[in-house]
Amino acid sequence: MTDDKKAGEAELYALFADHGIAYTHHTHPPLFTVAESQALRGELPGGHVKNMFMKDKKGAIWLATCLEDRRIRIRDLEKEIGAKGLSFAREELLWEILGVRPGAVTPFGLINDHAQRVRVALDAQMLARDPLNFHPLHNEATTTISKDGFLKFLALTGHEPVLVDFDRLEALERARQAAQ
Repeated sequence: MTDDKKAGEAELYALFADHGIAYTHHTHPPLFTVAESQALRGELPGGHVKNMFMKDKKGAIWLATCLEDRRIRIRDLEKEIGAKGLSFAREELLWEILGVRPGAVTPFGLINDHAQRVRVALDAQMLARDPLNFHPLHNEATTTISKDGFLKFLALTGHEPVLVDFDRLEALERARQAAQ
């Protein structure tokens, strides 16, 4: 796949097939927010996530993937992963590196990060959920995959995730709120 041609759903599913990663595809209307997803999905089992594509002051690029209901401060996440000055990255950079648009951010976009520019921060507690649900490089479907299949995908793309204790980060935020 060349840099000007981004992998899409078909290439993602071909990678899964080539490496024995089972998945289920669920088509739905376009979803742009966690709230829209929650309202539409019904009883779709497993962990549902949100993704934050960010860049720090030194130019490091991060994809943070956590359970959809997480409430954390970006500054707490920075300390945990060793970043400084994290902010949401530009739409152009999102397309350039992951080949997705806002509203469709997904760790499956790492299929397009051939240079391994993105550092991945994963919610450690998310990995206790099985299966996991992600957009397949667009927001008009959800792909359900096992936790092991997801970790295999990350390895195939050359991305070693940093596991983050999001429970601890949420506890910090709750303590901060209680002290105010």
